[in-house]
Amino acid sequence: MKQLKFKNGDTMDAIGLGTWKSDKGEVTKAVKTALNNGYKHIDCAAVYENEAEIGEAFNDIFKEGKIKREDVWITSKLWNNAHKKDDVIPALKQTLKDLQLDYLDLYLMHWPVAFKPGVGFPEKDEDYLSLEEVPLIETWNEMVKAKEEGLVKHIGVSNFSIPKLESLMKDTDHTPEMNQVELHPYLQQNKLLEFCSKNSINVTAYSPLGSGDRPDAMKAADEPSLLENPTIIKIAKKHGAGPGQILIKWSEQRGTAVIPKSTNEKRIKENLMSAGYQLDEEDMQEIAALDYHFRYVNGKFFETEGNSYKNIYDD
Repeated sequence: MKQLKFKNGDTMDAIGLGTWKSDKGEVTKAVKTALNNGYKHIDCAAVYENEAEIGEAFNDIFKEGKIKREDVWITSKLWNNAHKKDDVIPALKQTLKDLQLDYLDLYLMHWPVAFKPGVGFPEKDEDYLSLEEVPLIETWNEMVKAKEEGLVKHIGVSNFSIPKLESLMKDTDHTPEMNQVELHPYLQQNKLLEFCSKNSINVTAYSPLGSGDRPDAMKAADEPSLLENPTIIKIAKKHGAGPGQILIKWSEQRGTAVIPKSTNEKRIKENLMSAGYQLDEEDMQEIAALDYHFRYVNGKFFETEGNSYKNIYDD
């Protein structure tokens, strides 16, 4: 499997287990299954509301002693209601408590969006804070502080466009080390990947399989299926693989990390086995032709009539 390398020499396995939408009753088992079957990269977030259950898995696994904490890359994310200066590190410490960890390998600012403290998800304009009220750099500086204090080893962002990365980078000497974004053949983000590569920012792909199990409110009536795409199915048959494995391999082969979510033991194992395939130039060209800038996670859920979060992705 490919690994992503950080400036200090640390490495992260390209294929990790995503935990968004993993139910509390299933996620502990899923994480244990993943770790016991060779995963060394687990992606979490406070807003997924399952970090305490994931922490049970970590505690049990690390107590057994077969797998050491330092051998597993663990990522989590700062939720939008903790962007103010005094809220960032307390939110991080709550995540560490829930995950039963002393440190994170990577901590990301989940969105370039700010809510008022205590707001889980906004229902009205007044629940938001503008980026004038809480600039991204205010939040970022506290994440830098968390890194300096040893609470996290690496820091980055998620769902940041090129303009938002540029805006943040002009005000800091600490360039984000990661940008986690939606990435798949229908949304290949070539310009963003090029920008991140030039600036030594690693990239992680989320929703690599199309996130078909996300809430109905986030779905379009006629959205296309990645797993049923004829080109993907054809390439999968050619390699004796499943469509999902081809989609995962495509992300890994492009040099990004990829975090497919599953709580199914068979699927968890199959997803990791994606690393064993190799797409040829013809495969990559055929998949490149599928790009038409379609987002499954379109960010519209942040738009209320009076707030400033229109077109969150700047595209």
